[in-house]
Amino acid sequence: MYGEFISGDSESDSDYETVTNDTFNNESIMESDTSSLPSSFLNEFGGLKLTEERMLRKANEVSSIVSSATTSTITSVATTITLTPIITSTIAADRETKTARKEKRIEKKREKAISKVLANIERSMEVDLCYVLDCTGSMSGHIAAAKDCILQVTEYINDTNPSIKTRFGFCGYRDHCDGTTRLQVFDFTDSCETFRENLTNVPATGGGDGPEDVLGGLNAAVTQMTWRDGTRVLLHIGDYPPHGRRFTSMADDYPAGDPNGLTAEGVLEKMKSENILYFFGKITNRTETMIQVFRSIIGEIPVFDLAGGDPTELINKFTRAATSSITISVSLTSTLGSRDKNVYTSRQRSHDLNPDVPDWDTLTLRKGVILCYPIPKTLDELKEPRYFNKGRLVARNFSFKIAPQAFSSGGEKRAYFALNTKSDPPKKVVMKEYLIDGTGNPFERYLEAVEISSVASFLSIKFNLIARRKNIRRVNFLDVSFIRASIDDRTSYYTTELELQDAKYERFNVNSGLIVKFRPTLEAFAHFTYEYTGGYLVVCDLQGIELPDRFLLTDPAIHCIKPLRFGKTNLGGNGINRRFVVNHKCNEICKKLGLTLLNAE
Repeated sequence: MYGEFISGDSESDSDYETVTNDTFNNESIMESDTSSLPSSFLNEFGGLKLTEERMLRKANEVSSIVSSATTSTITSVATTITLTPIITSTIAADRETKTARKEKRIEKKREKAISKVLANIERSMEVDLCYVLDCTGSMSGHIAAAKDCILQVTEYINDTNPSIKTRFGFCGYRDHCDGTTRLQVFDFTDSCETFRENLTNVPATGGGDGPEDVLGGLNAAVTQMTWRDGTRVLLHIGDYPPHGRRFTSMADDYPAGDPNGLTAEGVLEKMKSENILYFFGKITNRTETMIQVFRSIIGEIPVFDLAGGDPTELINKFTRAATSSITISVSLTSTLGSRDKNVYTSRQRSHDLNPDVPDWDTLTLRKGVILCYPIPKTLDELKEPRYFNKGRLVARNFSFKIAPQAFSSGGEKRAYFALNTKSDPPKKVVMKEYLIDGTGNPFERYLEAVEISSVASFLSIKFNLIARRKNIRRVNFLDVSFIRASIDDRTSYYTTELELQDAKYERFNVNSGLIVKFRPTLEAFAHFTYEYTGGYLVVCDLQGIELPDRFLLTDPAIHCIKPLRFGKTNLGGNGINRRFVVNHKCNEICKKLGLTLLNAE
């Protein structure tokens, strides 16, 4: 069902020209002359100076990080539109020289900015994970699981993300009737043996009524632990809620709330201000109200199922919860770009998101222009930035419907359900818009996103030619096109791609080098892009869906030795070396592909 929208699936080099980056290449209606394209589009496109616009945006992006062609054509299947040259060749040559000098200056500044981003990423790889655990009588199995899972957690992190350096801490709580044994705090250690020894001295005892001193335990973890200036993770495990009628209707010795004056707002806001990410391990339904109250204060909370009595399965659940907490947190902190940004701002779900597919019959039909680049045919074309110029763009009219509210929002983009009505029958697609940041002309920025898609598709084609012969799962990227439209008297820009339906969307790795879900084929694909291009680039930030015979991916990032290409997620040659080469561990797929082993021991 996905074939006509997917790049990277050519059977051989001779089939190459049948694989295009035009998501809508099977449309029966195509523009036959320039008069059919909107004049507003032609005027904007004619005035777009792609190289200058890109350098301006890069300069603005550099400033943001530090503080926190002349003859052009549109080519379609039926016609070529040539815009009249406006300067002489002599003036053009002089301008080209000045442009090259300016480009070099911005490139140097960009490299300095990248160094700051890399420093933030490397700081985020220093992880402190604090277990906050109910230690009353019913929790002996969970205390043992917390102790015995540490070796597995450490081993998994070392195998998949060796650049992460983790310390483990512990804060146990009981209830107010337990006096001096109410809290037990063990500060962070990087020794698994020490952590295990500490938990050996934690008995499951005490507790009075149903509710426990949850707020006291969380407060102690926030204020009494010596947290490093890296990624801070708190994994709270408990089977009963805090004291107070807002949390429970069961018998409670302190129905007015914590007798020491602690409040959920005070404790959680302090946690939030300290950039300590909160995760909860759920054992019973008695904590459901607590979870809802906590979410109303600090936003979305990841919850893990830690119910069950089988010791081995409980250890496995603890291991999955701990490793997921670490990778989710590092993924978030490493992509923020500044140590001063609060992680909760990015994790909190936006109030205006709507996950429901709209009633298409009630939505207005929109019209616009859709543009795309052809996939390069050679590696030399891929490496030449000027290959992706205005003259290679394909443009045609487009009609669509789009949901009024986004269903998802990330650090850079907002995604909307949409319907490609130009197709017969209409096809479900996703349209994405960049969050406004004022760094430059959005027209140019969206073209860069299409360029990234085209480059990733070229490399997936080359990878899949080998993968078929070696019985390796294929890697495909959804084709991406750019849409310019007028909506409610405002010019709007989007990228568009096929909607991935009836499948679980996952993130496998990120541009910081972090592996979120280890898949040997995808890590080998990243290695392949590095070796095939002679170290020129690495395709990373791999995300999408996993099928039995292939991966369908979208929104990749590219690290490239040319730091002014491929957007602000490009961490340059330094990023290739420090976030990919030194961290990559070759696996069986790398060996089947015949890739040069990296970091061979």
